[in-house]
Amino acid sequence: MRSDRGFGRHWHDSHGFGVMEQGAHRSASGRGPVLASAGQIVTVNPGEVHDGQPLDGQARHWRMVHLAPAQMAALVGCENLEFTRPVLDDPPLRHAIEHLFHVWAALPANGGVAAASAWEEALAQAAGLLLQRHGHRRLADDTGAPLARVCECLLDRLDDPPTLGELAALAGLSRFQLVRQFARAHGLPPFAWLQQHRLRRARGLIASGLPLSEAAQACGYADQSHLHRHFVRSLGFTPGAWQRASGRPLQ
Repeated sequence: MRSDRGFGRHWHDSHGFGVMEQGAHRSASGRGPVLASAGQIVTVNPGEVHDGQPLDGQARHWRMVHLAPAQMAALVGCENLEFTRPVLDDPPLRHAIEHLFHVWAALPANGGVAAASAWEEALAQAAGLLLQRHGHRRLADDTGAPLARVCECLLDRLDDPPTLGELAALAGLSRFQLVRQFARAHGLPPFAWLQQHRLRRARGLIASGLPLSEAAQACGYADQSHLHRHFVRSLGFTPGAWQRASGRPLQ
């Protein structure tokens, strides 16, 4: 991806890793401040809230691989894994990731068993080396029953959310306590967290082929332009760009 845009706080459901190829990037993450420059490896864990800004307003170019936790577990034979640091200097690992990109770029349009095997092998090598050198098992996430009920309620009413007062009553907390405890547990206050799940659903619907206007309506946005603004603000790219990129392993 090449962009001179910044993007707001958001998360991915996936493990992400890749290489900053040009320029530099500053962000905040769940593992501390991030400053990544050309040649460095960048990583993100599932559910990790982060943002991003180009350094000095200059465009930067990076390439990432995103893998669902189940895909990562299948590749390396272990669950509940996470990357220890958001920026890495590791030349052998960078070589393995760059080889993965090279294999992906060479994949024929019609696929084939040999091409798929080469991709899977390169992916397993890069992911395995990354987790061997810079990974550990994640502790179980226990946010407690009250906050779990709030999450469930928000997800059930994604396109028609309850009020903060309703959520606080559901959790048995004051509004202030709810916002503070929810942000501590999830990295974002309740309605910002909800917004990320709306974007998550929108990305899935768009990737499945649903027109942008219909995806916007299904996720509780006023119209397509409303969806567009939130996409750009949180992710740094447009719904149309996501639509064009859907179906490819890199983004």
